[in-house]
This record gives sequence, C-alpha cells and structure tokens, in this order.
Amino acid sequence: MFVLVLVQAADPSSSEAPMHKAEQQALYSAVQAFVGSWWNGSDLYPDPCGWTPIQGVYCDLYNDFWYVSVINIGPLYDNSLRCTTNIAEFSHHLFKLKHLKVLSFFSCFLSPSQNPITISTSNWEKLANSLESLEFRSNPGLIGTVPNTFGYLRNLQSLVLLENGLGGNLPEEIGTLVNLRRLVLAGNQFSGKIPESFGGLSKLLILDASRNKLSGSLPLTFGSLTSLLKLDLSNNMLEGKLPREIGRLKNLTLLDLGSNKISGGLAQSLEELVSVKEMVISNNPIGGGLKKIEWQNLQSLEILDLSNTCLTGNIHKSMAEMKRLRFLGLNSNNLSGRVSPRLAALPCIGALYLYGNNFTGELEFSESFYRRMGRRFGAWNNQNFVTGLK
Repeated sequence: MFVLVLVQAADPSSSEAPMHKAEQQALYSAVQAFVGSWWNGSDLYPDPCGWTPIQGVYCDLYNDFWYVSVINIGPLYDNSLRCTTNIAEFSHHLFKLKHLKVLSFFSCFLSPSQNPITISTSNWEKLANSLESLEFRSNPGLIGTVPNTFGYLRNLQSLVLLENGLGGNLPEEIGTLVNLRRLVLAGNQFSGKIPESFGGLSKLLILDASRNKLSGSLPLTFGSLTSLLKLDLSNNMLEGKLPREIGRLKNLTLLDLGSNKISGGLAQSLEELVSVKEMVISNNPIGGGLKKIEWQNLQSLEILDLSNTCLTGNIHKSMAEMKRLRFLGLNSNNLSGRVSPRLAALPCIGALYLYGNNFTGELEFSESFYRRMGRRFGAWNNQNFVTGLK
C-alpha cells in the first residue's frame, strides 16, 4: 500500500494568510496524480496551509501569500494520504510550485512489475531557482534511469536516490550541481563508470554510491573533492589501482571501498588521510604489502579492515602505533613472518583478526589479552603459528 505524506510548519498566528488560487490548484492536482482523483482537498479550510493543513506539506510566506515549500510523499505518519495502487504520475502541475524547496518520495512506488513508474524527464528546469533537496527512498517500483535534466537544479544541495529500482549509467550532468553537499546513490542498479564530472562537486560532504554495479576505475578527479567527509563505494565492480590523488581528501573520516575488484597494491597516499576514522578495503584483490605506508600517520584511525585483499609480506611495525585503533582485520591474506606483541598493547584495540595467513613463530600475547578479547581475536589457520591459546 502506498502512502502520501505531506507536513505543515506555518506559524499558527499567520494561518489566515491567503493562498493564490493557482498555487492551490497546482498543489491539489499534483497530489491527485499520486493519490487518485477521489481526493480533492474539500476538507481543507481555508486552504492547505490554513487551520486544517495537509499532513506533510510545509508552506512559507512570500509577499503575504502562502506558497508550498516542502512536499514529502510516503508513509511517515499514521494519518498520511495513501498513494494510489493504480498508475501514479509526475503531473506537470508539480512543477508549477515555484517556491518548492524540498521534494521527497519515501516508499511510495513499491511494485516494479505491476504499475512501475519512471522519473519525469521534463520540467525540472522550472524548479531550478528553488529546489534544494530531492529524495527518492525505498521505492523498488521506481525504475528507469536518472534524467540528465536533473542538471538544471543548480541550487540543489541534497540529492538522495536510495534503494530504488533505478539503473543505467549515471548522468554526467550530476557533476554540474556545484552546490551539492550530499549525493546518495546507494542500493540501486546503476552501472558503467563513475563520471569524471563528479570531481567538480567541490562542496560535497557525503558521496555514497554503494551497492550498485558500477565498474571501471576511480576517477582521478576525485582528488578535487577536498571537502568530502564520507566516501562509500563498497559492493560494486570497481577495478584498477587506487589513484594517488585519493590522498588529497584530508577531511575524509570514512573510506569504504570494500567488495570491489580493485588491484595494484595499497596506494602510499593513503597515509595522507590524516582525518580518516574508518578505512575498509576488504574483499578486493589488492595485492602487495603493508610496508610502503607509514601507518603511524593515521592517528585518527579507529577501524581498519584489510581482510581478504591478497596482501603479502610482514605486518609493518608502524601498525602498532595507531593509538586509537579499535578494529584491525588482516585475516584471509598471505601475510607471513612473526606478529609483534605490540599489537596487543594498542590502548583501544577491541577486535583483532589474523586468521587465514602464513604467520609463524609464537605469539607473545598475554593471557589477560586473550580473556579480554574472547571471540574478537582470531588467529587460526596459520601454519607453524603458536598463539598461546589454551
């Protein structure tokens, strides 16, 4: 069952402000396109922003008149309007709301087989001066591609396309949205390469394109995303080497490239990510060793997952100098040599996984370390390796 959610945030003392008839009609027609023609707003008095507002629509005053500024569509409230189970559509009336700042669709288009819907490709230029946030969340019945006409939305600060049925290539035009702070594309069926134009999003704080079918190498232009705090490209089919330009992301706190096909060794420039707290590169055929990175430079790092990355050689001694490290995953590699007891002395370590390697010798960790860690320590499947566990 689809539900339309629409929230009112006007000052009650201004509830008697009028709304232009054209604005009211545009809103009603846009709503009807999603909930069905049975709804006509007849129970709203004196208008959608008055004493009996639509649940989910916010209005703002411009020159003493109400204008719709926010529309949220989806089951956010118990008394939300229910979307039609028949074919919904993006009515041209929606694009007549010239002061619309926020447009959101949550769990409204649910069936990709019975009444699927695509995003309208036309009229987005009419919202170019107003729209700041556009979101489609949890809509498996929303199929097709992302329209390149999104490139008209030059004031957009947040574009969220999360867990829908969208696919195809990502349009280059997204890279022209220079005011974007948040770009979430996760949980769709997007394929092809990440556009080089994304490197022009210099104000971007969050980029999440995880759980898609993206391929090709990471764009070298990503080095220009110097404001970025979170970069999550996990669970795709990305390949090639890690570009050295990734080291320019000095403000990055989360880097997740797990479960791709990245190879060519760990980029030395990773040691320049001085703000990173979580680095996940697991489940990639990275290869190479750990020694070319000065791990002690990463003093903010709390989670490091390099499991199943075809690593070889010894554990670099500088890995025992990451004072805030809580999780270290080096399991399922081809690492060898002895393991320094200094790893167990890391002040914050709470999980350490070394199993599935070729370590040798005796592991000189204290009994209190084993008791404290319990199942959060693993060192099995290492030939000629004595852990001291009883």
